[in-house]
Amino acid sequence: MPQIVIPLILFLFPLAYSPGPGNMFFAANGAKFGFWSTMPANIGYHLATGVVTVIVGFGFSAALENNQSVFNSFKIVGSLYVLWIAWKLFNAGVLDGEETAKPASFFDGIVLLLLNPKAYLIITLMFSQFLEHSDNEKVISILLISTVFTLNNFIAFSIWTAAGDTIASRFRSQAYAKKMNTVFAIVLAVVAVWMFFA
Repeated sequence: MPQIVIPLILFLFPLAYSPGPGNMFFAANGAKFGFWSTMPANIGYHLATGVVTVIVGFGFSAALENNQSVFNSFKIVGSLYVLWIAWKLFNAGVLDGEETAKPASFFDGIVLLLLNPKAYLIITLMFSQFLEHSDNEKVISILLISTVFTLNNFIAFSIWTAAGDTIASRFRSQAYAKKMNTVFAIVLAVVAVWMFFA
């Protein structure tokens, strides 16, 4: 069973480390708020990833495959949620009080994963490739695949977050605050559109 780990990582590498919606979301947050301020959202996202991956592994994907409206609902609500975060970021520095920009929260990370239909598709594809239905140790296989997938994604998102933090660190000042808010709001808006049409 451990023999599937390396092929699985090779399969997941381009999916996890390429500039997809999740990576861009966390890179933008890392650039705006810093690596450690973005970590709660990253942890929330990947705790949800682990739970959802195990559930899909045990057959939830079969139910989803027969109900396209579920995927469509996730796509619409998820993209609107990211647009809402982008709107709050765009208005930071213009509006006062509670509208001031804040890093994505632990809860935001969970919601982002749960409302991301692309995640369900990738997870389903992964299991179709690496889980043998005749496997006598199916439970262990599902848990192993879920763990590798979740940890690999967590590392990838952390790298993108750190990259965003490093690149933007020299521009964090009051003079650049509004420009940065606008740039990263646009990035998140693009992520929302990406999620909708993915």
